[in-house]
Amino acid sequence: MSLMTTMPSPFPAAGHPATPLTRADLDLMPDDGRRYELIDGNLLVSPAPVPQHQRAVGAIYRLLYAACPEDLEAFFAPVDVALGPDTVLQPDLLVARRDDFSERDLPVAPLLAVEVLSPSTRRFDLMVKWSTYQDAGCAAYWVVDPDTPSLIAWELRDGAYVQVAKVTGDESATLTSPFEVTVVPANLFCR
Repeated sequence: MSLMTTMPSPFPAAGHPATPLTRADLDLMPDDGRRYELIDGNLLVSPAPVPQHQRAVGAIYRLLYAACPEDLEAFFAPVDVALGPDTVLQPDLLVARRDDFSERDLPVAPLLAVEVLSPSTRRFDLMVKWSTYQDAGCAAYWVVDPDTPSLIAWELRDGAYVQVAKVTGDESATLTSPFEVTVVPANLFCR
């Protein structure tokens, strides 16, 4: 991915404050291969991911899918996570209870959200999305960095994220939330 754009809309006229976007505004965005997300009414637009990013997403999905209990479901983007009328995210991967999905989206926080970092999304994934998922009550959040390769995993404890794993290269992390799965970062980028 190359560049992420953020902007409030509609743009303010002279002397008038910007109006935050809502889910209804998000529904009007074009189907052009970009990812459109809202955080607190601000639009985030990301270009289509590069092959290395998608390789990691596919590898993590296969791990999650193979270990996923029947009452849960693993998905890869794009699936809307509607955390409010002005906050709609599309994590690279998510795990949630099957019963929590509506016909349209996931209207509650997932049990697990996973983001694969790219130059355009790195700061948002590590700061803004991290705090948004924490505040929404997402039980676990993972960030995978293809540049290293590495994985950092957090779990929600008493309303705050606590780092439970940080592994690089051939190191492995056995994570248990929302179910047990072992991740080796170097294996996520193999062809």
